Amino acid sequence: MSSDFISNLARITGVVTLIVVPLALSSCQVRPLYAESTGVTAKLSSVSFSPASTRVAQEVRNQLIFIAGRGAGEPTKPLYNVTLTVTAGTAGVLYLASSDTSQAGRTVVTASFVLKNASDGKVLKAGSRSAIALVDFPTQEFAKQRAIRDSEDRAAREAAELVGADISAALSR
Repeated sequence: MSSDFISNLARITGVVTLIVVPLALSSCQVRPLYAESTGVTAKLSSVSFSPASTRVAQEVRNQLIFIAGRGAGEPTKPLYNVTLTVTAGTAGVLYLASSDTSQAGRTVVTASFVLKNASDGKVLKAGSRSAIALVDFPTQEFAKQRAIRDSEDRAAREAAELVGADISAALSR
């Protein structure tokens, strides 16, 4: 008797699963982010970015303008405004106790953004993204400063890509 109950329960569970799973999967809408039907490309080309206050912030801003405009530059009449705040810092991670210096470090660039409608100022998306770039410190001071600058540029480009993806996702809705 218990084996009949278990087989009936398994049969019912199988039938319910065959009905519920396709219904659940039909509600899933996976589509390309930059598809023509979403209009994200046109919306991205009408986004303006706030002026930068530092060199690293300018790197992030330039990369975002390139991503949003597909190389066409900033729009003349933007529909969306992005307020961008960028911070950057480099710290040593491998200290030599004998010389009290570091051989390697990491640069962290954090980009905080607020995406708003230009017409009414309604906030569509706000967030913060960070990117890390590793750097080796040579013994020459000029080479060390240049290595830090290069790592800031790498991290700025990566942070801009992450922010650009967030803005694209927000505009696709």
